Amino acid sequence: MSSDQREAQQDTTVDGGGTTTMRATAATTTFSSQRLRINPNNEHRPESYEDLKLDFPSAVYSSLEKYLPQQILVSSREEKVKFMTDIMLRHLPHGERSRAQRHSVYRQKIITNYQPLHKELYTLAPMHCFVPSFIKAINESSEKSFRSIISEPSPGVFVFDMLQPSFCEMMLAEVENFEKWVGETKFRIMRPNTMNKYGAVLDDFGLDSMLDKLMESFIRPMTKVFFSDVGGATLDSHHGFVVEYGKDRDLDLGFHVDDSEVTLNVCLGNQFVGGELFFRGTRCERHVNTTTKPDEIYDYSHVPGQAVLHRGRHRHGARATTSGHRVNMLLWCRSSVFRELKSHQKEFSSWCGECFCEKKEEKGRALDALRQKLVKAVRAPQA
Repeated sequence: MSSDQREAQQDTTVDGGGTTTMRATAATTTFSSQRLRINPNNEHRPESYEDLKLDFPSAVYSSLEKYLPQQILVSSREEKVKFMTDIMLRHLPHGERSRAQRHSVYRQKIITNYQPLHKELYTLAPMHCFVPSFIKAINESSEKSFRSIISEPSPGVFVFDMLQPSFCEMMLAEVENFEKWVGETKFRIMRPNTMNKYGAVLDDFGLDSMLDKLMESFIRPMTKVFFSDVGGATLDSHHGFVVEYGKDRDLDLGFHVDDSEVTLNVCLGNQFVGGELFFRGTRCERHVNTTTKPDEIYDYSHVPGQAVLHRGRHRHGARATTSGHRVNMLLWCRSSVFRELKSHQKEFSSWCGECFCEKKEEKGRALDALRQKLVKAVRAPQA
């Protein structure tokens, strides 16, 4: 073992149910110089992590393992877990990092005391959730089948019918029931994000497994095709929530980018006026405040049951809901692989509009310089 590695030490215990719990000690292997592979090792068969109590879902570790560098790929399972956990924690937003640390107890309190109104929501039954056209496209799982149900009114903004009215109604009723329970018990809940003062985190009252399945089986097949440049093929975690707009709720939402690689936004209802989404081009961190180009301007009007899928870095906001009550379900889909690889890049011309323009201009200048050089070379003998 090289000098920049330290001996891995793990405290391992087995509880009464046979589940192994791993607690990393201070002297854990760090592999500080190692980076993830750019392309997955598809010939490698990942290990199972289901018997461990981990910081993240076991499926995330199995998915990420294909991207491990060879030196770590052949290491012990404990060392691989430590390396992958460090990567995911490093790219977990600071607010959510502290939030995650106290979330286990918080969620358990809710799940223990809250009685769901519609228990069928907590297991994803495609025939009862999705419209037939969406199910057919996912089953065929090809760009052609996806294109058959999708419109792309603006580059990188995909719109399609997704949820059945009955599912929307049940979800609205479940959220209302949860908020009623919160009011009666005076339980202090965490809001979806720093911008929305109203709404609820769906994962917190037991819908996390359902949303995991939604992302892995129904959203990732599409993002693998349309958003491969931002980790669409390696989405491995999510943040699911509902937001509410209207009287005595949030009125609008300012110009921002999401903390996601890909965002799914579905209107659940109810009757409302206004609330349009406005999109203004995709940008990396360095260019997030640059000017919007005319061809990047697009406004979208919500339709209950209809989904909008876009990159998290696609700048957008929500206009005022001037009357009625609007509720939307959002799924911020994230890729720890993409975030790790992105941390070693400086330009993102494949998806950032400003990086693309800078690269195009740089290429133009290089061609002009080459052209001038060739003209001078041709004229030199004549002189």
